[in-house]
Amino acid sequence: MAELNMLQAINESLHFEMARDERVVVLGEDVGHVGGVFRATEGLYEKFGEQRVTDMPLAEGVIAGSAVGLAMAGLVPVIEMQFLGFSLQAMHQIGGQIARLRNRYQGRFSSSITIRSPFGGGVRTPELHSDSLEALFANIPGLKVVLPATAADAKGLLASAIRDPDPVLFLEPLRGYRGIKDEVPDGEYLVPLGKARVAREGTDVVIIAWSHQVSLACRSADRLAEEGVSVQVLDLRSLVPLDLEAIGDAVRACGRVVVTQEAPTTAGFAAEVIATINEECFYSLEAPVERVTGYDVPYPVGLLEDIYVPDEARITAAVRKVLAA
Repeated sequence: MAELNMLQAINESLHFEMARDERVVVLGEDVGHVGGVFRATEGLYEKFGEQRVTDMPLAEGVIAGSAVGLAMAGLVPVIEMQFLGFSLQAMHQIGGQIARLRNRYQGRFSSSITIRSPFGGGVRTPELHSDSLEALFANIPGLKVVLPATAADAKGLLASAIRDPDPVLFLEPLRGYRGIKDEVPDGEYLVPLGKARVAREGTDVVIIAWSHQVSLACRSADRLAEEGVSVQVLDLRSLVPLDLEAIGDAVRACGRVVVTQEAPTTAGFAAEVIATINEECFYSLEAPVERVTGYDVPYPVGLLEDIYVPDEARITAAVRKVLAA
């Protein structure tokens, strides 16, 4: 075990998977000579060479489309979208090609493609850099959506994503790159896709979250514990596939639920989680489910993002609301 931040864990996972499987190739903007804008791919170009680590032009559609051809040729592409908001320029390739590849050809061609991309607020980025678009991609059949909340999960989930036969969108929280640090297993380490994690044990209310919102939910749980409130925190880890069993267990154990996301309210994935709870375990609820989300406006400029992004105070207020219901 070593204490790593999330960025170091991702880099370690990429190094291990490329050494393990010579079919794994990395491509994206500035991933080679520079080592990535955040240094997630640092050292890969020097170790594995230009044939396996390729700098691509500023054209997200070209990056995603190139991965389709590489996968069909038998390689295992890991592509980097420099920021998730930029992926809007590649939706025709991600939704129309990558996600449909195995189905279209009845499994004759591989679609083992991993799309890495940072997202999320709290770091004062320009427009299109912090947008939380996970719900858009969760609505594309054939595409898995994975969001680690710890450094250990970042390493283990990324390795599982690269080895998965289906395409995986792997979303990395910008605030977590250097802000999240924990013990990470050495060597080969896999975390299965579709298995949620209980980040805090509790019985009074459960906060369901993913990505960096898990860290805020844990802080809220710790704060409320000082007041005698027992709060469970469920880290979904992946939205597709969704761990229905873990959600059901948490709701039945607590009876009160808060779901938090950074994305805007309308049609965010929190709504899908709440719909699932209503379908699967409605009669276990002791109060209406509360949502904590961003707002239905374009992502604001840096000076205003602290108002926009859900924080510990808003999550704590939502917990108190469901407890009072």
